[in-house]
Amino acid sequence: MLNKKFLTMGFISTAAALSLLYSTSLFATVPQEPTKEASRLQALAKFTKVLGIVEKYNVDDITLQELIDKSLQGLMTNLDAHSTFLTKKSFENLKVQTDGEFGGLGITVGMKDGVLTVIAPIEGTPADKAGLKAEDIILKINNKSTLNMTIDDAVSLMRGKVGTPIDITIVRKSEAKPLHIHIVRGNIKIQSVYTKQIDNDILYIRVTSFDKKVVDGVKRALNRFKKKDKGIILDLRNNPGGLLDQAVGLVDLFVDKGVIVSQKGRTKSENQVYNATSSATITKMPIVVLINGGSASASEIVTGALQDHKRAVIVGKKSFGKGSVQVVLPISEDEAIKLTIARYYLPSGRTIQAVGITPDIEVDQGEVKTQGTNEFMIKEADLKEHLKKELQKDSGKVVKKDTKKESKDHIITQEQLQKDLQLKEAVGIIKALIITKG
Repeated sequence: MLNKKFLTMGFISTAAALSLLYSTSLFATVPQEPTKEASRLQALAKFTKVLGIVEKYNVDDITLQELIDKSLQGLMTNLDAHSTFLTKKSFENLKVQTDGEFGGLGITVGMKDGVLTVIAPIEGTPADKAGLKAEDIILKINNKSTLNMTIDDAVSLMRGKVGTPIDITIVRKSEAKPLHIHIVRGNIKIQSVYTKQIDNDILYIRVTSFDKKVVDGVKRALNRFKKKDKGIILDLRNNPGGLLDQAVGLVDLFVDKGVIVSQKGRTKSENQVYNATSSATITKMPIVVLINGGSASASEIVTGALQDHKRAVIVGKKSFGKGSVQVVLPISEDEAIKLTIARYYLPSGRTIQAVGITPDIEVDQGEVKTQGTNEFMIKEADLKEHLKKELQKDSGKVVKKDTKKESKDHIITQEQLQKDLQLKEAVGIIKALIITKG
């Protein structure tokens, strides 16, 4: 059919028609696709060409080394919100943070919906005292816009010499206008585990971040109070995460078998499963876990694992949703890349990444609203013939109990519960679980 077409054209010679027929047939039967290696060379050639053009014609004089660094930063930040190229300065900052003591504000930040967001302020730090909250969006740092700023650049700006001031401009959902917050940098030392008592039979454990001391700290508290207490409230609100092994170890104290968390990456070597062990389990007491929008990463692993094993009731607000694994890979003596290599999955197979943990019982943060005092209500004591002796006996016991002040710093009072609606709800739930367990 093709030959007939060529013959009827008139202005194409037979030789030309045969030549075109041969070429057409060749390409139709054996497509000439570039090899993988050839594609890599073409891509690198394109990259080199663009670098050369920018270096030669860009309005500002810029060195090739600067261009390479900017290219690497753009490459890493476009992979995902947590991957980044660490220059010499940012790599040094990361090492300082790992040492656990530095001058700064005391907040953990991340990229959420493309904007720089406070994951959580660290308890007792300058940022916490100044009023920064989880989910605050940081617009400016010392009047410098955070638009298109990397996390590491933002951290570098916020970290500095102890005692020096810094101004942060934030957007908060509950506020109509941006807020300007003045903070003086402090020496950031993190105490990761706090314990207190509620009503003599409930152990309150607050974990602020997952450093290397968390499992030991919680284990000591459990061993100290397990004969006395009947229930546990584990407070992971505003906990930005930390070390994976500490998250796994914490769950292992409460769960005696089954998967705690698994991670899956592109290569099989990155796939791992972390299981609970009966030898590490300390207690079977009922647990309530408190979370909010500042609970991220390791704290979400703990919460999700306890929820999937039906080992705890989760109370509060939906968590942040960071379920990815990053590693720092040096590329020279003073530079490195931080690369996302895997995602975390909970025992049920569900992911945390960009989804977060939804509480079993959602409770807003705030104070407990009361209907006023009982000043004008008639009680038994107001009746003419009430049992005075019994009342005196009981009131004597109450007075005696209130005069004990030694352990006041280690208890959570009713007044404090009234100021924390989520914690008060948690106390009510744990009491119900204690009664149910008998």
